[in-house]
Amino acid sequence: MKKICIVAGARPNFVKVAPLIRAIEKTDGAEYELVYTGCEDDPTLEPSLFNDLQMPRPSVFFGVDSVSLNEITSRVMAHFDAYLEDNPADVVIVVDDLASTMAAAIVTKKRGIKLAHLVAGTRSFDMNMPKEVNRLVIDALSDYLFTAGIKSNSIASREQSDSNNTYMVGNILMDTLRFNHQRLVKPEISNLQPQNYFVFTLNRKALLADDEKLKLMLEVMTEAAGDTPIIAPLRGKAYETVSRMMAFRNSSLFTLHSSLPYLEFGWLIANAKGIITDSGNVAEEATFNSVPCITLNSYTEHEETVTVGSNVLVGEDPQRLKEEILRIEAGEWKKCALPDRWDGRTAERIVQILLA
Repeated sequence: MKKICIVAGARPNFVKVAPLIRAIEKTDGAEYELVYTGCEDDPTLEPSLFNDLQMPRPSVFFGVDSVSLNEITSRVMAHFDAYLEDNPADVVIVVDDLASTMAAAIVTKKRGIKLAHLVAGTRSFDMNMPKEVNRLVIDALSDYLFTAGIKSNSIASREQSDSNNTYMVGNILMDTLRFNHQRLVKPEISNLQPQNYFVFTLNRKALLADDEKLKLMLEVMTEAAGDTPIIAPLRGKAYETVSRMMAFRNSSLFTLHSSLPYLEFGWLIANAKGIITDSGNVAEEATFNSVPCITLNSYTEHEETVTVGSNVLVGEDPQRLKEEILRIEAGEWKKCALPDRWDGRTAERIVQILLA
Protein backbone atom coordinates (compact mmCIF):
# COMPACT_ATOMS: atom_id res chain seq x y z
CA MET A 1 0.00 0.00 0.00
CA LYS A 2 1.54 3.32 -1.09
CA LYS A 3 1.08 6.08 1.50
CA ILE A 4 0.56 9.50 -0.06
CA CYS A 5 0.65 12.73 1.94
CA ILE A 6 -1.06 15.69 0.22
CA VAL A 7 -0.11 19.15 1.53
CA ALA A 8 -2.34 22.19 0.93
CA GLY A 9 -1.23 25.67 1.92
CA ALA A 10 -4.15 27.91 0.93
CA ARG A 11 -7.76 27.81 -0.26
CA PRO A 12 -7.00 27.58 -4.02
CA ASN A 13 -4.96 24.42 -3.42
CA PHE A 14 -8.09 22.50 -2.38
CA VAL A 15 -9.72 23.13 -5.77
CA LYS A 16 -6.79 21.28 -7.37
CA VAL A 17 -6.49 18.63 -4.67
CA ALA A 18 -10.16 17.52 -4.74
CA PRO A 19 -9.97 15.48 -8.00
CA LEU A 20 -6.70 13.93 -6.87
CA ILE A 21 -8.36 12.65 -3.70
CA ARG A 22 -11.27 11.19 -5.68
CA ALA A 23 -8.82 9.43 -8.00
CA ILE A 24 -6.85 7.94 -5.09
CA GLU A 25 -10.04 6.75 -3.38
CA LYS A 26 -11.01 4.86 -6.55
CA THR A 27 -7.62 3.18 -6.85
CA ASP A 28 -6.43 0.00 -5.16
CA GLY A 29 -2.96 0.10 -3.64
CA ALA A 30 -2.94 3.71 -2.41
CA GLU A 31 -4.05 5.64 0.66
CA TYR A 32 -3.70 9.32 1.50
CA GLU A 33 -3.81 11.89 4.26
CA LEU A 34 -4.65 15.53 3.61
CA VAL A 35 -2.65 18.11 5.59
CA TYR A 36 -3.40 21.84 5.77
CA THR A 37 -0.63 24.14 6.90
CA GLY A 38 -3.09 26.84 8.00
CA CYS A 39 -5.63 27.12 10.81
CA GLU A 40 -8.76 25.06 11.29
CA ASP A 41 -10.81 28.26 11.60
CA ASP A 42 -9.22 29.93 8.55
CA PRO A 43 -11.87 32.44 7.38
CA THR A 44 -11.08 31.76 3.70
CA LEU A 45 -12.29 28.16 4.14
CA GLU A 46 -16.00 28.85 4.21
CA PRO A 47 -18.17 26.08 5.72
CA SER A 48 -19.57 25.11 2.30
CA LEU A 49 -16.19 24.76 0.56
CA PHE A 50 -15.49 21.08 1.16
CA ASN A 51 -19.08 20.09 0.49
CA ASP A 52 -19.04 22.11 -2.74
CA LEU A 53 -15.85 20.34 -3.81
CA GLN A 54 -17.17 16.96 -2.68
CA MET A 55 -14.04 16.25 -0.65
CA PRO A 56 -13.19 15.65 3.02
CA ARG A 57 -11.76 18.32 5.29
CA PRO A 58 -8.06 17.94 6.11
CA SER A 59 -7.36 15.52 8.92
CA VAL A 60 -4.34 17.58 10.09
CA PHE A 61 -4.02 21.35 10.61
CA PHE A 62 -0.66 22.95 11.44
CA GLY A 63 -2.25 26.25 12.50
CA VAL A 64 0.42 28.43 10.85
CA ASP A 65 -1.01 31.93 10.44
CA SER A 66 1.44 34.70 9.56
CA VAL A 67 2.07 37.38 6.94
CA SER A 68 5.84 36.90 7.16
CA LEU A 69 7.00 34.51 4.44
CA ASN A 70 10.12 33.55 6.38
CA GLU A 71 8.09 32.82 9.50
CA ILE A 72 5.63 30.72 7.49
CA THR A 73 8.53 28.76 6.01
CA SER A 74 10.24 28.03 9.32
CA ARG A 75 7.05 27.14 11.20
CA VAL A 76 5.72 24.84 8.46
CA MET A 77 9.11 23.11 8.25
CA ALA A 78 9.06 22.43 12.00
CA HIS A 79 5.45 21.18 11.98
CA PHE A 80 5.89 19.03 8.89
CA ASP A 81 9.10 17.46 10.13
CA ALA A 82 7.35 16.43 13.34
CA TYR A 83 4.37 15.16 11.35
CA LEU A 84 6.49 12.95 9.07
CA GLU A 85 8.34 11.59 12.10
CA ASP A 86 5.05 10.15 13.35
CA ASN A 87 3.40 9.56 9.96
CA PRO A 88 5.88 8.15 7.42
CA ALA A 89 4.88 8.59 3.77
CA ASP A 90 6.08 7.06 0.51
CA VAL A 91 5.42 10.24 -1.45
CA VAL A 92 4.46 13.82 -0.60
CA ILE A 93 2.43 15.90 -3.06
CA VAL A 94 2.74 19.70 -2.82
CA VAL A 95 0.68 22.20 -4.81
CA ASP A 96 1.60 25.44 -6.60
CA ASP A 97 4.17 27.92 -5.28
CA LEU A 98 3.48 29.12 -1.74
CA ALA A 99 6.04 29.60 1.03
CA SER A 100 4.38 26.70 2.84
CA THR A 101 4.67 24.57 -0.31
CA MET A 102 8.40 25.22 -0.48
CA ALA A 103 8.79 24.48 3.24
CA ALA A 104 7.05 21.11 2.91
CA ALA A 105 9.17 20.29 -0.15
CA ILE A 106 12.45 20.95 1.69
CA VAL A 107 11.46 18.80 4.66
CA THR A 108 10.31 16.00 2.37
CA LYS A 109 13.65 15.76 0.59
CA LYS A 110 15.68 16.08 3.81
CA ARG A 111 13.84 12.96 4.99
CA GLY A 112 14.56 11.11 1.76
CA ILE A 113 10.90 10.88 0.74
CA LYS A 114 9.74 11.11 -2.88
CA LEU A 115 8.38 14.57 -3.72
CA ALA A 116 5.71 15.35 -6.34
CA HIS A 117 4.97 18.92 -7.46
CA LEU A 118 1.50 19.56 -8.80
CA VAL A 119 1.48 22.39 -11.38
CA ALA A 120 5.24 22.38 -11.92
CA GLY A 121 7.23 24.39 -14.45
CA THR A 122 5.35 27.68 -14.09
CA ARG A 123 7.60 30.74 -14.32
CA SER A 124 7.32 34.53 -14.39
CA PHE A 125 11.12 34.92 -14.81
CA ASP A 126 10.98 37.72 -12.23
CA MET A 127 13.28 36.89 -9.33
CA ASN A 128 11.87 39.81 -7.34
CA MET A 129 8.73 37.73 -6.86
CA PRO A 130 8.95 35.46 -3.78
CA LYS A 131 6.78 32.89 -5.57
CA GLU A 132 9.34 32.61 -8.37
CA VAL A 133 12.00 31.61 -5.83
CA ASN A 134 9.58 29.07 -4.36
CA ARG A 135 8.91 27.57 -7.80
CA LEU A 136 12.59 27.15 -8.60
CA VAL A 137 13.33 25.46 -5.26
CA ILE A 138 10.31 23.12 -5.39
CA ASP A 139 10.90 22.04 -8.98
CA ALA A 140 14.62 21.47 -8.35
CA LEU A 141 13.83 19.15 -5.45
CA SER A 142 10.95 17.23 -7.01
CA ASP A 143 11.04 13.61 -8.13
CA TYR A 144 7.78 14.01 -10.06
CA LEU A 145 7.05 17.26 -11.90
CA PHE A 146 3.41 17.29 -13.01
CA THR A 147 2.94 20.04 -15.58
CA ALA A 148 -0.24 21.55 -17.01
CA GLY A 149 0.87 22.58 -20.49
CA ILE A 150 3.53 22.48 -23.20
CA LYS A 151 5.42 25.59 -22.07
CA SER A 152 5.55 24.50 -18.43
CA ASN A 153 6.62 21.05 -19.52
CA SER A 154 9.53 22.37 -21.59
CA ILE A 155 10.67 24.63 -18.72
CA ALA A 156 10.58 21.81 -16.19
CA SER A 157 12.36 19.38 -18.54
CA ARG A 158 15.07 21.93 -19.38
CA GLU A 159 15.82 22.72 -15.73
CA GLN A 160 15.77 19.11 -14.48
CA SER A 161 18.90 16.99 -14.64
CA ASP A 162 16.65 14.02 -15.40
CA SER A 163 13.91 14.93 -17.88
CA ASN A 164 12.23 11.59 -17.19
CA ASN A 165 10.90 13.17 -13.98
CA THR A 166 8.65 15.53 -15.95
CA TYR A 167 5.12 14.54 -16.93
CA MET A 168 2.66 16.67 -18.88
CA VAL A 169 -0.48 15.40 -17.17
CA GLY A 170 -2.72 18.35 -18.06
CA ASN A 171 -4.53 21.00 -16.08
CA ILE A 172 -6.00 19.52 -12.91
CA LEU A 173 -8.25 22.55 -12.43
CA MET A 174 -10.22 21.24 -15.42
CA ASP A 175 -10.95 18.00 -13.54
CA THR A 176 -12.71 20.07 -10.88
CA LEU A 177 -14.54 22.28 -13.39
CA ARG A 178 -15.84 19.31 -15.36
CA PHE A 179 -16.88 17.47 -12.19
CA ASN A 180 -18.87 20.47 -10.93
CA HIS A 181 -20.20 21.82 -14.22
CA GLN A 182 -23.74 20.56 -13.64
CA ARG A 183 -23.65 21.42 -9.94
CA LEU A 184 -23.13 25.19 -10.23
CA VAL A 185 -25.53 27.41 -8.30
CA LYS A 186 -26.81 30.81 -9.44
CA PRO A 187 -25.98 33.45 -6.82
CA GLU A 188 -28.78 35.51 -5.32
CA ILE A 189 -27.68 38.78 -6.88
CA SER A 190 -30.39 41.12 -8.11
CA ASN A 191 -30.89 41.53 -11.87
CA LEU A 192 -28.23 38.91 -12.65
CA GLN A 193 -28.81 37.89 -16.28
CA PRO A 194 -26.53 35.38 -18.04
CA GLN A 195 -24.11 36.91 -20.58
CA ASN A 196 -25.13 40.41 -19.48
CA TYR A 197 -22.54 41.32 -16.82
CA PHE A 198 -18.80 41.56 -16.24
CA VAL A 199 -17.02 39.86 -13.35
CA PHE A 200 -14.13 41.70 -11.70
CA THR A 201 -11.73 39.96 -9.31
CA LEU A 202 -8.61 41.39 -7.69
CA ASN A 203 -5.94 39.87 -5.47
CA ARG A 204 -2.47 40.99 -6.56
CA LYS A 205 -0.71 42.90 -3.76
CA ALA A 206 1.23 45.21 -6.08
CA LEU A 207 -1.93 46.57 -7.69
CA LEU A 208 -3.76 46.84 -4.37
CA ALA A 209 -0.87 48.89 -2.99
CA ASP A 210 -1.00 51.47 -5.80
CA ASP A 211 -4.07 53.60 -5.04
CA GLU A 212 -3.63 55.98 -7.96
CA LYS A 213 -3.25 53.26 -10.56
CA LEU A 214 -6.07 51.12 -9.19
CA LYS A 215 -8.44 54.07 -9.00
CA LEU A 216 -7.73 54.88 -12.65
CA MET A 217 -8.33 51.25 -13.67
CA LEU A 218 -11.68 51.22 -11.86
CA GLU A 219 -12.72 54.49 -13.52
CA VAL A 220 -11.83 53.19 -16.98
CA MET A 221 -13.55 49.88 -16.30
CA THR A 222 -16.87 51.38 -15.23
CA GLU A 223 -16.80 53.90 -18.08
CA ALA A 224 -16.02 51.34 -20.80
CA ALA A 225 -18.58 48.84 -19.51
CA GLY A 226 -21.32 51.41 -20.10
CA ASP A 227 -24.72 49.94 -19.23
CA THR A 228 -23.33 46.46 -18.54
CA PRO A 229 -23.26 45.70 -14.78
CA ILE A 230 -19.95 44.79 -13.13
CA ILE A 231 -20.09 42.20 -10.33
CA ALA A 232 -17.04 42.24 -8.02
CA PRO A 233 -16.91 39.34 -5.52
CA LEU A 234 -13.87 40.22 -3.40
CA ARG A 235 -12.42 39.26 -0.05
CA GLY A 236 -10.21 40.84 2.61
CA LYS A 237 -7.90 43.68 1.60
CA ALA A 238 -9.26 43.76 -1.96
CA TYR A 239 -12.83 44.24 -0.72
CA GLU A 240 -11.80 47.03 1.66
CA THR A 241 -9.67 48.85 -0.92
CA VAL A 242 -12.18 48.74 -3.77
CA SER A 243 -15.03 49.69 -1.41
CA ARG A 244 -13.11 52.77 -0.31
CA MET A 245 -12.29 53.79 -3.87
CA MET A 246 -15.81 53.28 -5.21
CA ALA A 247 -17.50 55.09 -2.31
CA PHE A 248 -17.20 58.45 -4.07
CA ARG A 249 -18.63 57.16 -7.35
CA ASN A 250 -22.36 57.02 -7.96
CA SER A 251 -22.30 53.83 -9.99
CA SER A 252 -25.33 51.62 -9.46
CA LEU A 253 -23.94 49.26 -12.12
CA PHE A 254 -20.87 48.35 -10.02
CA THR A 255 -21.87 45.78 -7.39
CA LEU A 256 -19.33 44.90 -4.73
CA HIS A 257 -19.87 41.57 -2.96
CA SER A 258 -18.05 39.64 -0.31
CA SER A 259 -16.54 36.45 -1.70
CA LEU A 260 -19.01 33.84 -2.93
CA PRO A 261 -19.16 30.10 -2.17
CA TYR A 262 -17.28 27.99 -4.72
CA LEU A 263 -20.28 26.74 -6.73
CA GLU A 264 -21.84 30.22 -6.89
CA PHE A 265 -18.59 31.81 -8.01
CA GLY A 266 -18.26 29.09 -10.64
CA TRP A 267 -21.72 29.96 -12.00
CA LEU A 268 -20.82 33.65 -12.07
CA ILE A 269 -17.67 32.98 -14.12
CA ALA A 270 -19.33 30.49 -16.49
CA ASN A 271 -22.20 32.81 -17.38
CA ALA A 272 -20.40 36.16 -17.63
CA LYS A 273 -20.23 38.38 -20.68
CA GLY A 274 -16.59 39.02 -19.84
CA ILE A 275 -14.11 38.80 -16.99
CA ILE A 276 -11.54 41.29 -15.70
CA THR A 277 -9.09 39.71 -13.29
CA ASP A 278 -5.51 39.40 -12.08
CA SER A 279 -5.93 35.70 -11.23
CA GLY A 280 -4.40 32.94 -13.33
CA ASN A 281 -6.94 30.42 -12.02
CA VAL A 282 -9.86 32.65 -13.01
CA ALA A 283 -8.34 33.10 -16.48
CA GLU A 284 -8.14 29.31 -16.81
CA GLU A 285 -11.80 28.98 -15.81
CA ALA A 286 -12.69 31.63 -18.39
CA THR A 287 -10.92 29.67 -21.12
CA PHE A 288 -12.72 26.48 -20.06
CA ASN A 289 -16.05 28.32 -20.35
CA SER A 290 -15.08 30.23 -23.55
CA VAL A 291 -15.72 33.53 -21.75
CA PRO A 292 -13.64 36.57 -22.84
CA CYS A 293 -11.06 37.36 -20.15
CA ILE A 294 -8.89 40.43 -19.58
CA THR A 295 -5.96 39.87 -17.22
CA LEU A 296 -4.48 42.86 -15.39
CA ASN A 297 -0.93 41.57 -15.62
CA SER A 298 1.90 41.62 -18.13
CA TYR A 299 2.54 37.87 -17.96
CA THR A 300 0.80 34.61 -17.22
CA GLU A 301 2.24 31.36 -15.90
CA HIS A 302 -0.28 29.51 -18.11
CA GLU A 303 0.51 30.81 -21.58
CA GLU A 304 -1.98 28.45 -23.23
CA THR A 305 -4.85 30.60 -21.89
CA VAL A 306 -3.55 33.37 -24.20
CA THR A 307 -2.23 31.41 -27.19
CA VAL A 308 -5.18 29.01 -27.40
CA GLY A 309 -7.78 30.24 -24.92
CA SER A 310 -9.89 33.33 -24.28
CA ASN A 311 -7.38 35.33 -22.22
CA VAL A 312 -5.73 38.66 -23.15
CA LEU A 313 -3.01 40.38 -21.10
CA VAL A 314 -3.25 44.16 -20.70
CA GLY A 315 -0.85 44.70 -17.80
CA GLU A 316 -1.82 47.82 -15.88
CA ASP A 317 -2.47 49.92 -18.99
CA PRO A 318 -5.84 51.74 -18.66
CA GLN A 319 -6.07 52.43 -22.41
CA ARG A 320 -5.60 48.75 -23.31
CA LEU A 321 -8.11 47.79 -20.64
CA LYS A 322 -10.64 50.16 -22.17
CA GLU A 323 -10.01 48.87 -25.69
CA GLU A 324 -10.48 45.23 -24.69
CA ILE A 325 -13.68 45.91 -22.73
CA LEU A 326 -15.09 47.73 -25.76
CA ARG A 327 -14.07 44.77 -27.91
CA ILE A 328 -16.11 42.45 -25.68
CA GLU A 329 -19.07 44.83 -25.79
CA ALA A 330 -18.87 44.88 -29.58
CA GLY A 331 -18.84 41.07 -29.77
CA GLU A 332 -15.43 41.11 -31.48
CA TRP A 333 -13.49 38.79 -29.16
CA LYS A 334 -10.95 36.37 -30.58
CA LYS A 335 -11.80 32.74 -31.28
CA CYS A 336 -10.61 30.33 -28.63
CA ALA A 337 -10.36 26.60 -27.91
CA LEU A 338 -9.44 24.22 -25.10
CA PRO A 339 -5.69 23.62 -24.72
CA ASP A 340 -4.24 20.13 -24.89
CA ARG A 341 -5.10 17.74 -22.05
CA TRP A 342 -7.79 19.89 -20.50
CA ASP A 343 -9.91 16.74 -20.63
CA GLY A 344 -10.63 16.15 -16.94
CA ARG A 345 -8.34 13.10 -16.61
CA THR A 346 -5.31 14.80 -15.06
CA ALA A 347 -5.78 13.33 -11.56
CA GLU A 348 -6.16 9.85 -13.05
CA ARG A 349 -2.86 10.22 -14.91
CA ILE A 350 -1.07 11.43 -11.78
CA VAL A 351 -2.20 8.47 -9.68
CA GLN A 352 -1.22 5.99 -12.41
CA ILE A 353 2.27 7.52 -12.55
CA LEU A 354 2.72 7.47 -8.77
CA LEU A 355 1.70 3.81 -8.56
CA ALA A 356 3.75 2.63 -11.56
